[in-house]
Amino acid sequence: MNDERELAINPIVQTSVQHNTQVVSNIRNLTASLFGVAAGTLGLESYPGFIFYLIGTLIVSSLVFVFRAEGKPKEYFHQPLGDLWGGDVFSGLSSFVLTWTLFYGLVRA
Repeated sequence: MNDERELAINPIVQTSVQHNTQVVSNIRNLTASLFGVAAGTLGLESYPGFIFYLIGTLIVSSLVFVFRAEGKPKEYFHQPLGDLWGGDVFSGLSSFVLTWTLFYGLVRA
């Protein structure tokens, strides 16, 4: 009953939620490539490179939480835990690995 009342007071606009999710996805894909450039330039290999990526995505999620969602992700995302903190982490991984290996090869060649 409380959920119905909450939805009546603050309705969820699906197009806005989709837009917010798309913005976060674009931010993640761009920063994944930038993290790949940084990891390749630093010459990171194996686990340190992946740990670098995970720490970087955690920092990006924190920045999105603070600056874009203004500390209230429930107002901007349907599932804040999945959309903001966990969403697109693995889809950005391919961009990260691609740019990581490219710049590692360019720097070490």
